[in-house]
Amino acid sequence: MQDRIINLPLTNEIIKELHSGDRVILNGTIYTGRDEAHEKLCDMLKNKEKLPVDLNGQVIYYVGPCPAKPGEVIGSCGPTTSGRMDKYAPTIMEQMGLKGMIGKGKRNEEVKEAMKKNICVYFAAIGGAGAMISNCIKEAEVIAFPELGPEAIYKLKVEDLPLTVINDCYGNDLYKDGISKYQQ
Repeated sequence: MQDRIINLPLTNEIIKELHSGDRVILNGTIYTGRDEAHEKLCDMLKNKEKLPVDLNGQVIYYVGPCPAKPGEVIGSCGPTTSGRMDKYAPTIMEQMGLKGMIGKGKRNEEVKEAMKKNICVYFAAIGGAGAMISNCIKEAEVIAFPELGPEAIYKLKVEDLPLTVINDCYGNDLYKDGISKYQQ
C-alpha cells in the first residue's frame, strides 16, 4: 500500500477519499491541544467569547510537547490518549469546523457520529515515537493559552508526518475492523 501525501488544509473532498487503514503523509499547518485547551475553547464558545484560534478546516494534534533542547524547534511530541478529548470533540467539530484530529486510542460513538455528520477524519500517530515525530515539525509557535505550558495551543508546520486513518467520515473504525479481520 502506498502512502497518500496530503497537503493541508483538509477539504471535504480529500476527507471523503480517505478510508480507515489508509496511510498518509501530512504536510502543512496543524494545531495542538489537549484537555485543558479543549475545555477553555468550549467554555469560550458557550460564553460567546472571541476565540484565540480559527480551527475551521484545520487539524488538531492531541499532544503536549516537551520543551525544545537548544537548537531544536520542539521537544519530543508523542500523541496523547484521544479519549480524553471525546467530551469536547463533537462541539469543536460542529461549532468550530474542525476537519481532522491526530492522537492515539479509540474514540467513542458520539465522536464517530459527529465525524460522519461534520465530514471529519481521525488519524493515529505512533505512540512512543515522540522523538521521531518531532523531526517532522519544522516550526512551532504558541498561539493561545500560554499559561497552560505544554498544554497551550501551538501552531506547528509539519513535513512528512506519517499517520494512519483510524476513523473515516463513513463510520469505519480500523480498531474494530482489525479485530474482526483477525478473528476470522
